[in-house]
Amino acid sequence: MTSLAVANPGSLIQSVDWVAIAPPLIAAAAAVAVLVTDLFLPERHKKWLGRLTAAGLALALIALLPLTGKSPRATFCVQNVAGGTDNGGCSYVADHFALVFQLLALGGALIAALLSTHTVDNEKLPRGEYWFLLLSSATGAALLPASRDLATMVVALEVASLPAFALVALRRDGRGAEAALKFFVSSVTATAVMLLGIGFVYAASGSLHLGAVAQGLEHAPAQLKPLAEAGAVLTLVGFAFKVAAVPFHFWVPDTYTGAPLPVAGYLSVVGKAAGLSGLALATTIAFRPYAHTWGLVLAVLAAVTMTVGNAGALRQRFDTRYSAVRLLAWSSVGQAGYLLVPLAAAGYAPTGADPLGATAAYALIYGVVNLGAFGVVAAVGRRAGASVDDFRGLFARRRWTALALAFFLLCLAGLPPGVIGLFGKVVVFRAAVDAGLGWLAVVMAANVVVALYYYLLWTARLFAPVAEGAASGEAVGDAGGERRLPVGLTATLGLTASAAVVLSVAPQLVLQVTSGSLF
Repeated sequence: MTSLAVANPGSLIQSVDWVAIAPPLIAAAAAVAVLVTDLFLPERHKKWLGRLTAAGLALALIALLPLTGKSPRATFCVQNVAGGTDNGGCSYVADHFALVFQLLALGGALIAALLSTHTVDNEKLPRGEYWFLLLSSATGAALLPASRDLATMVVALEVASLPAFALVALRRDGRGAEAALKFFVSSVTATAVMLLGIGFVYAASGSLHLGAVAQGLEHAPAQLKPLAEAGAVLTLVGFAFKVAAVPFHFWVPDTYTGAPLPVAGYLSVVGKAAGLSGLALATTIAFRPYAHTWGLVLAVLAAVTMTVGNAGALRQRFDTRYSAVRLLAWSSVGQAGYLLVPLAAAGYAPTGADPLGATAAYALIYGVVNLGAFGVVAAVGRRAGASVDDFRGLFARRRWTALALAFFLLCLAGLPPGVIGLFGKVVVFRAAVDAGLGWLAVVMAANVVVALYYYLLWTARLFAPVAEGAASGEAVGDAGGERRLPVGLTATLGLTASAAVVLSVAPQLVLQVTSGSLF
C-alpha cells in the first residue's frame, strides 16, 4: 500500500504576505462591498456607491506606500531544492516594476471613477453593476504586473477584461451592444490563441513560472525548439491585443465610440497598462532566450502601430459625430507604438532595466494626460457625441477647460509647454538609439512630426472664433461658464491638469524610474 504522507506536512502550508497583496486585495474587497451594499441601499442613496468605489481605490493606492522599500516582497512561492524560496519560484512579486504599473492601474481607475459619477447619472446606468465591474477590472489590472507565472497572468488578464466587456455594453443606446460584441469577439479570439501558446511553452519548458520558463527554454531539446518558438509568439498575441498593437487594433475606434466615455478613457489607459505590463514580463523574463527574435518583432510592431495609428487619426474628419473620441482612439493606437519601442529595445540590451524604465515612465505620462483629455471631452459633449468642431471657440466659453485640453494635447504631441510629454518622447527615442535601433528611431521621429498636425489642428480650434449661429446646443448651454461642470468632472480635470503641470515643472518625479532596474 502506497503511503500518501509527507515527511514535513508543514512545508505544504503557504505563508501569505498580506502587505504585498494588499493593493489588488483592497480593490477586490471594495468590489464585493459595493455589490453587497447595492442590495440593501434604497435607490435615492445609491449615489454613495460611487463614493465607496473612489474610497476603495484610494485605499488601494495608499497600500502601495509600505511596498516602496528597496527590497521586493514576494509571496505564493514554491520551495527550492535547498528548502528555501526565491523570487524566481514565486507567483506574486511586488517589485518596482509591479508598483509602477499598479500605481498607473489603480490611479487611472480612480480618475475614471471620478469621471464616471456624472455619466452614471446622466445616462442612467445601473449604479451597482457599473461600480462593481469597474472595481473588478481594476483588480485584475493591478494583479497582472505582480504576476510571475503564466497561469496567474492569464487569470489576471481575464479578470481585467471580462468586466470591461460588460462596462462597454452598459450603454443603452444601441451602440454599446455592438461595441461590446466587437470587443468581446476580438478579445476571446486573442485569449484562445494565447492559451494555445502557453500550452506549447509549458510542453517545451516544463514550468509556468516565468524564471523557470526561461531556463527550460534555454535548455530545451532541439526537437522542441520549434514548438517553444511558436508558443512564445502565440503567447504574446493576447497581450498585444490589450495594448492595441497593429493588427490587433481594429476594435479600438468602434469600442471607444460605443462605450460610456469614462469607460473609453479607462480602456485607453488602464487596459493598455495591463497589456503592456504582461507583454514586458513575458518577453524580458520568460522569453529572454529568444530576445533578439521578439526584439525585432516588437520593433516592427512598434513601427507599424505608430504609423497606422497616426494615419487613422489624419483620416478622421473633424465635423462628424463622435469624432473627438475617435481621434483620441486613433491617437491611443499611435501612442501604443511609442510604448512598444523601449520593449523592443529591451531585446537588444544586456538587461531590460533601462528600456523598461522608459516604457514605465512614458506610460505614466500618457495615462495622466490622456485621461485628462477624455475628461475635457466629457465636459464638452455630455449629452451627445462631441465632434472636434464642437470645440471651436471653447476658450471664449470655458477658458480654463480649453487651456487644460490645449495643455493635454501639447503633452501628447511632445511640445512645450507640455514639457513632460517632450521628455517622455526623448526618453523613448534614446532607448531606441542606445539599443542600436536607429531605423526605429527615425520612424518614430517621422511619426511624431506627423502627429503634430492633428494635435495642433485640434488645439487651434479651441482658440478659433465661432461663426454666428454655428455653436452647438451643448456649447450654447455651457455659455454660463465653468461653474456648471459637475463635481466629478471638475475633480477629474483638476487632478489631471495639476499632475501634468507638476510633472512638467519637476519631470524627475517620473523620469527617475528610467535610472535603475525595475526588477
